[in-house]
Amino acid sequence: MGTNGLPIERPSKIVCVGLNYSDHAEEQGAELPTAPLLFAKWPNALIGPGEPIVIPPVVGKCDYEAELGVVIGSRVRGVSKENAFAAVLGYICANDVSARDLQFADGQWTRGKSPDTFCPVGPALVPAAEVSDPHNLRIRAIVSGEVLQDSTTANLIFGVDEIISHAAQTMTLEPGDLILTGTPAGVGVFRDPQRLLEPGDEVTVEIEGLGSLTNPVVAG
Repeated sequence: MGTNGLPIERPSKIVCVGLNYSDHAEEQGAELPTAPLLFAKWPNALIGPGEPIVIPPVVGKCDYEAELGVVIGSRVRGVSKENAFAAVLGYICANDVSARDLQFADGQWTRGKSPDTFCPVGPALVPAAEVSDPHNLRIRAIVSGEVLQDSTTANLIFGVDEIISHAAQTMTLEPGDLILTGTPAGVGVFRDPQRLLEPGDEVTVEIEGLGSLTNPVVAG
């Protein structure tokens, strides 16, 4: 258990992967990437279960993204795909909350991904030994009672081992670092009509074997 109610210790970095589900790439008409597309969220975005997602006044399009989170357990650099799983401490539900208007306006994603409270995680860190296959887990996002994402980690383009190895070729991954592995189809901005988060909503991320992470949405 981390500080301030977080179910993990505050990491030195949060490494995220974009366009990493085949169904999510398809819904936006994007070509499948040939290597993991990495970007960053800052640790100030982290909150735990039940804590509110606070939409800042400058954000007009706030979106949800159900994601499988991976917590690193040992310091690694340059690790091979074959040895990458040994670096995993455990898995956790995560919500890569995104300010779409900022993300798309900036042309890169850091500001739109990193507002305070935009990275809920929980309810608990499940040890890697208790997850037999992280690439075969049902993953869902439920907003105010409506199931909007319902997929499986079998649709990951790049698996946990590939992501860790790819990231570790250029950066040292430290114990406690958090990797968000991407989101499946069904995010709000690509729905017709769009279904973006509003104050009063409640967002739940469910991943098979990892539990259920729920956060209310409020105005900043």
